[in-house]
Amino acid sequence: MNSHDLAHYIEAIDGIHKPWLLAQLRLKKLQERRSSLSQSDYVAELSQIQAELAQLGDWWVGREDEVFRQGR
Repeated sequence: MNSHDLAHYIEAIDGIHKPWLLAQLRLKKLQERRSSLSQSDYVAELSQIQAELAQLGDWWVGREDEVFRQGR
């Protein structure tokens, strides 16, 4: 799956409000650009995405049904 397909999937499931899906999209786009980036730029962008995911922490605790089972 490429970033274009992933973006369509995220839109189709109304996942624009799910930050972990947006992080997946950013990772996919970064993967697609990897050959055009220096090693340090790639690592810096990857570290930024990881840090943003880590900041999510436990925001979902108590909202499991709302967040993870929506639309099922």
